[in-house]
Amino acid sequence: QVLSVFVYGYEYQGNNGRLVITPLTDRCYMTLGAAMFTRRGGNPLGPAGTGKTETVKDFGKALARYVIVFNCSDGVDYKMTGKMFSGLAQTGAWACLDEFNRIEVEVLSVVATQIGIVMQAIKDGRKRFNFLGQEIRLIPTCGIFVTMNPGYAGRSELPDNLKAIVRPVSMMVPDFTLIAEIMMFSEGFQTAKVLAKKMIAIMELSQQQLSKQDHYDYGLRSFVIPIARAAGALKRGDPDASEEVIMYRTMIDLIKPKLVFLDLPLFMALLSDLFPGVELPASDGGELRKALEADLLENNLQIVPEFLVKIIQIFDCKVARHGNMIVGKTGSGKSVAWQTLTRAMKALKETHPDNEHYQKVHVHTINPLALSNDEMYGCFDPGTHEWTDGVLARIMRTVCRDESLDQKWILFDGPVDTLWIESMNTTLDDNKLLTLLSGERISMPHQVSLLFEVEDLSQASPATVSRAGMIYLNVEDLGWRPVVTSWMATKGDPVVVETLNRCIEKYMEATLEHKRLHCKELVPVDRLSAVRDFMRVYDTFATDKNGVG
Repeated sequence: QVLSVFVYGYEYQGNNGRLVITPLTDRCYMTLGAAMFTRRGGNPLGPAGTGKTETVKDFGKALARYVIVFNCSDGVDYKMTGKMFSGLAQTGAWACLDEFNRIEVEVLSVVATQIGIVMQAIKDGRKRFNFLGQEIRLIPTCGIFVTMNPGYAGRSELPDNLKAIVRPVSMMVPDFTLIAEIMMFSEGFQTAKVLAKKMIAIMELSQQQLSKQDHYDYGLRSFVIPIARAAGALKRGDPDASEEVIMYRTMIDLIKPKLVFLDLPLFMALLSDLFPGVELPASDGGELRKALEADLLENNLQIVPEFLVKIIQIFDCKVARHGNMIVGKTGSGKSVAWQTLTRAMKALKETHPDNEHYQKVHVHTINPLALSNDEMYGCFDPGTHEWTDGVLARIMRTVCRDESLDQKWILFDGPVDTLWIESMNTTLDDNKLLTLLSGERISMPHQVSLLFEVEDLSQASPATVSRAGMIYLNVEDLGWRPVVTSWMATKGDPVVVETLNRCIEKYMEATLEHKRLHCKELVPVDRLSAVRDFMRVYDTFATDKNGVG
């Protein structure tokens, strides 16, 4: 491993960030380097969020090679991989095939043969070689790396001929404390060692003591890195503030939005144990809160403090990340939350034109389950091998080409399913690339962001959960009373309002509780739907003709 010799690639990269070197990345570099030197591919494998793809990219940076990340899906066929390997051989670039074992087994064995032909030609030291019936030139610096999550849903086992030509590197548990400490030092924290230990302690305690939810994830991508970056941004904004207060505030800003109602007091208790005596100054939410309140009143909606906090959390998460999921049961106000935020941001853009965070928002809504994978991303015609764009590909291309400062949100309104969401893994992580089966790569500028509106994440794999920001909306925050109050405001006759109020206060909660405890429903109806049905039935019969004004 130590004898490997490489020629520096001189690929211009600019002043970009580098990975924290830990014993695990060191071991990975040595194994991948030895694999490259012996003319094989590399295969980092392990669970989501352990740094497999980033390590390959960083290894490429160290040798100044151009690294192309491609997100594999079950739609990948041998013709497509053939085109890609042909291009790599002629340019000397590296490819990192992410989620490689999502490709179907039949295709994988052909891919193994294609990789074998390229690697054999490099071993023989040829300048040109025959690849899939064509004579092409060969630049021997090309490299092929594949990353995998073994054991996840929809993943296949690698065939034996492929295992023989890619060297596996197990990447299981990263050194969280070391990574957190070095990241905090690089962000300018002087007490980074202590703060990193506290951050990892909170992560481990939360994992042990909080309830098990599908949208909770404790790892590098969803916990350590976002907190370190956000804390660094706060530190630069206020260099003289106490570092403990900055860390405490960052933890609350980034972790609190995803917690369910019952876990909130426990998480706050954990924080106060590890940061004793730290108090945050009360924040009034500033002009954003005022704009949200004004918009809610204008649309005859009620100002519920907990709901307002959730909308502000959505805004904060959107500033920090380009991919976010609004999770919550029906009736928790998911749609109203993002609609109110878009209107408030438009109003603030007019009053605060200099603030770059307040921009006009264009929302493109997609119902992912109404479309097949081919209709969503695009596909090749089986007969002519012509490419047809999918709905998402077309929308992405249009919004990413638009260079105006207006924000563009692509909203996926519907359940998250492993089949379609996995193809967006490179779009949701730091690569910010939508890779299509045609080989096209659409890069996302900072004005474009993805928003998912889902009820739960029971069908999503950990790879997806770790990549997106989570905002959990609790049904308990709203309840049915705000809806009734808004409905009452539309009634003109004070006598009717007073009578209705009295009857609703007396009977509604008691009836809902009786339904919950003693009634069996063929189709379960949630509390809010039952109240809305009552309102509709009342409006139908309470007419002038029936003697109600």
